[in-house]
Amino acid sequence: MIPSTRSPASRQLVCNLGHARARTLGSSLGPAVASISSHHVSHSTSPLGCFNGTRRVYSTRFIHSSTNRPRPTDHLTIDNASSLSTITDLPPQPSNEKMPPKTPSPLAVLPLTNVLRSWMTTTVSSSPLLLPPSLAAMSVLAHTTNPALNPDRNPLLRAFLKRTFYAQFCAGENPAEVRQTIDSLKQIGFSGVILGYAREVVLSDSETADLASCATEGGAAAEECVRNEITPWAEGTMETVRLASPGDFVALKFTGAGRQALYALSKRLPPSEALGGAIDRICQLAAERGVRLLFDAEQTALQAGIDDWTLDYMRRYNTSSAVVYGTYQAYLKSTPATLSKHLAIAAKEGFTLGVKLVRGAYLGSDPRHLICDTKEDTDAQYDGIAESLLRKSWSAPLSPPAPRSEKELTFPEVSVVLATHNRDSVLKGKALLDSGKSKLGYDQVAFAQLQGMADEVSCELVSGPHETSSQMEAAEKKGTGSEEGVNKPQVYKYLVWGSTGECMKYLLRRAYENRDAVQRTRSGREAMGREVGRRVRGLFGLSA
Repeated sequence: MIPSTRSPASRQLVCNLGHARARTLGSSLGPAVASISSHHVSHSTSPLGCFNGTRRVYSTRFIHSSTNRPRPTDHLTIDNASSLSTITDLPPQPSNEKMPPKTPSPLAVLPLTNVLRSWMTTTVSSSPLLLPPSLAAMSVLAHTTNPALNPDRNPLLRAFLKRTFYAQFCAGENPAEVRQTIDSLKQIGFSGVILGYAREVVLSDSETADLASCATEGGAAAEECVRNEITPWAEGTMETVRLASPGDFVALKFTGAGRQALYALSKRLPPSEALGGAIDRICQLAAERGVRLLFDAEQTALQAGIDDWTLDYMRRYNTSSAVVYGTYQAYLKSTPATLSKHLAIAAKEGFTLGVKLVRGAYLGSDPRHLICDTKEDTDAQYDGIAESLLRKSWSAPLSPPAPRSEKELTFPEVSVVLATHNRDSVLKGKALLDSGKSKLGYDQVAFAQLQGMADEVSCELVSGPHETSSQMEAAEKKGTGSEEGVNKPQVYKYLVWGSTGECMKYLLRRAYENRDAVQRTRSGREAMGREVGRRVRGLFGLSA
């Protein structure tokens, strides 16, 4: 029964459910009707189909669910309606339907200093006026023999570079700084890092011309190569593996070991005893620490030798999960055939093939006829290879080489790093993982971008959303948070460590890469500019 201030007689409520709001019964009933928790009603026409005789009816907010929306003709009839006065509308009641949350900017996860520094760097890199003199200055600093222009000897120059370009792309000059950088990236949401050692062996023209002298085992020149080139490279790489955490990657560049490596690779010879032993120690330490190794691709003149070495170390260390990864450049016309051959070898010999897939980094030095004719061809080749790997299927552009034995027709176990700044390729790979059509799990696929570049792509992966519709429905049924138990993509940032002077050649390569990718750099600048504007508006309480 509905309480009344005028009469104890029973009354009935008229409520137009088609408009999804309650009606009040005027001054005779007052606001009591709006707060009715239950009362006795008789059924007229109801969308719920359950008002037969006397039923208990709950608040209108309970009735108006998204799955039981009433029709405009549905209503409840009130007995003794003669005592009613005028009927007026109540304000609309709050809806129980969940509104989709406002998607924040992916770059919101970055500290303001990172955003401002990235904005400055991409502004310089995308400017036809500022970039040429910047490249000229960096080239001088990278190759100078003048102590005044050496950042490691000039404290003022070092201070400027370390707070700008060095901080944008590099991890730190010592283990403490490196660990701090890695921790800050993981706090943002990145899965980890791909860490490289920046120190490079610089050869004179005469040393480059006389590589063979270092190849003679036991000779004075060979001993000098081991002492001055192989040993420092190996020690720096071992220290890099120690700085990395389990699950991280370490990038390894064979030519960083100097003349013996260059000579052997150019002749497709196995590594020398000293160099081979150093690589073995690096692989053993990485396997013990749960760190994975990415063997870098280099110029095509050396790549066949690099592939030989990479497969050999995969045979030794990839007997279960992948410790060693080779790098495959999608812009080379030969890459589908090369990768198909390596997949067939892995299937036949029973080891896991580690694949880091990139578009390519030697456009300026590799012969043009070896490279895909157009960017669109490179994009299609990259995406096709990535899809074949994730599906673990022999499909274009990958196909097993002839003759095809039964083992070679079986697709091997693979672990994949999709290293790209191309947003379309990243989203295609993630969509395949999210759809469940990928034969590889989230733990077998990593996405990677360079530190300080394509942050809008990296942060979009980090910030989500990471749910498929089925995952959202399952979370809603369980009443759990939307991110609970949801698989997220592994996202890594590639960066190097070393002194400011040691990193100058790496920084110069990054600057040239930005020059060659003008459109991408411009997109990055615009994304950072929008993020700066969003944060400024937020300071004044304006819509972000």
